[in-house]
Amino acid sequence: MDEFSLIDDIVNSLDAVAKTSWVSVGSGDDATVISVSKGAEVVSSIDTFTPGIHFPMTAPAKKIGYRAFMAAASDLAAMAALPRYALVALSLPKLDRDFAVDLCNGMSKAAAKCDMAICGGNLTKGPLSITVSVHGEVNAGESTLRSGAAVGDLVQVSGDLGAAAACVRSASYSIEGPLQRAYFEPRARVDLRAVLAGANAAIDVSDGCLQDLGHILKASKLGAAIESASVPVAEGAELRDALWGGDDYELLATAPVELAGFAIIGVVTTKPGLRLDGQKVTSRGYDHFRA
Repeated sequence: MDEFSLIDDIVNSLDAVAKTSWVSVGSGDDATVISVSKGAEVVSSIDTFTPGIHFPMTAPAKKIGYRAFMAAASDLAAMAALPRYALVALSLPKLDRDFAVDLCNGMSKAAAKCDMAICGGNLTKGPLSITVSVHGEVNAGESTLRSGAAVGDLVQVSGDLGAAAACVRSASYSIEGPLQRAYFEPRARVDLRAVLAGANAAIDVSDGCLQDLGHILKASKLGAAIESASVPVAEGAELRDALWGGDDYELLATAPVELAGFAIIGVVTTKPGLRLDGQKVTSRGYDHFRA
C-alpha cells in the first residue's frame, strides 16, 4: 500500500458523507467548491487533536474520529450556524490502513448526525495528528457571539455537565459506561440552532463551564453570579467536574428569558468578575500550555 491507495480507501470510507447538494466539487480535485446560500455568511472553525492531550492512544480509532468531529462541529453550534461541510487533515507516523479507515468511519458517523459533508482533506507523514476544519452558514448578522451578553441575562446551559471530565479524572477510558460515552460520543448541539435565536451570547463548553463563561464575560465586559445548586451535574460526576472540567460540548448561553431545554444557573451582572454562591472564584479551566 502507498499514500494514494490509502487516500482512495479513506475517500471510499466517507462515500455516504462525501458530497451533498451544497458541495459542487468534492474530493478528487485540487480544492473543494461549495455553494453558499444567498444572504448568508460563512462560519468557520478549526481544531487539532493529538494523542495524550485530546484522546488516549489506546482508544479505538472509530471513537477517536467520532469524538474529534463532534468536538470541532460544536463550535458551529455555539455560533448558531447551519452546519455544512468539513475538511480533515491527518498526519500518520506510518501507513496504517485499518486505523485511518476506522478513524474516518467514526468521523463519517458523526458527520451524518450533523448533516455535514466531509468533502476534502490532506494526508501526510508525521506524528499522529488530526485536524478538522468545519464550516457552516448563518444569515448575515445573525451569528450568536460571545460579546452580546447583557446585564440581567440569565446564564444557562443546555444539558448535564461533568461526565466527560469525570472520565478523564478517573482515567477510565476502557470501561463501557455513561462517563465514557460522554467523553467519546459528545453531541455537537446543532439541534439547538433555532433556540439560540433567543440568546444574546453563547459558547460551547469545551474547556470548563466557568472558564467558558469567563470568555463570554470578558468579551461582553460584564460579570456573573452563579448558584452551584442550580448547575446540572451529570450522574457519576462531581460538582468540580461540572464547573471546571471540560469536554461536555453542551452550550452555555445568556438570554433575557429561559431558553427551551436549558437550565438556568445564574445571572449576568454589572459587577465585574465571576461569583459562585456569592464568593469570587477563578474561571480557570483547561489550558493546553499550563502544567
